Amino acid sequence: MKIEVMIVEDDTRIAEINSRFTKKVEGFDVIAIASSGKQALELLEIIEPQLVLLDVYLPDIKGTELAKMIRKTHPDIDIIMITAASEVEIVGRSLRSGVFDYIVKPVIFERFKNSLENYQKKLIKLNTNKNLSQEEITELLFYARTEDHEPLTKEVPKGIDPLTLNKILHYLPLINEEGITAEILSKESGVSRSTARRYLEYLISQKEIVADLAYGHVGRPERRYFRPKQK
Repeated sequence: MKIEVMIVEDDTRIAEINSRFTKKVEGFDVIAIASSGKQALELLEIIEPQLVLLDVYLPDIKGTELAKMIRKTHPDIDIIMITAASEVEIVGRSLRSGVFDYIVKPVIFERFKNSLENYQKKLIKLNTNKNLSQEEITELLFYARTEDHEPLTKEVPKGIDPLTLNKILHYLPLINEEGITAEILSKESGVSRSTARRYLEYLISQKEIVADLAYGHVGRPERRYFRPKQK
């Protein structure tokens, strides 16, 4: 079964790259490309792809708003955001609208391929099973994460819950050069501030992130967490 994909991207060059990337992943087929929100909605009246690859910055509407409209009128269509937008507010809105994954530009093919293949696994599991175990449901909820973090969740110390850790790991690729605080992560992930800090400190011990003191808006130093710089 081919998974039909619509790309919503106003930059024709990037749209073509995303199209080529999609076609390189076995089992996927690009059936439409829209350059605006209006065009995307018009196409969705005619076609109904399983998956939409959506940019945030469109000429007529924010992708976050378009995602809500698509989810409301076409609840069976899934969305993967592919965008240069890494602001916490936009990322949070996207995640709350139920997107399957969030890929930050410039897109690396392996990251792109991993996302589509995980989406494919999710779709197959949903289409071939009548009932799912708790373990299978948990697996479905976190299919979008990269496999690089899998060893982290297999053996964890006391006080670290694998499901919560998986949820926190989902946010790591979204940390930009300004870093993130426990308070911001708490608001975006839905865990308490103390829980966010505990898991962030654990990830420091695992060398997944680093921390530094930075001065906030009120002049007080705050502990910020960053992704390690690539050597």
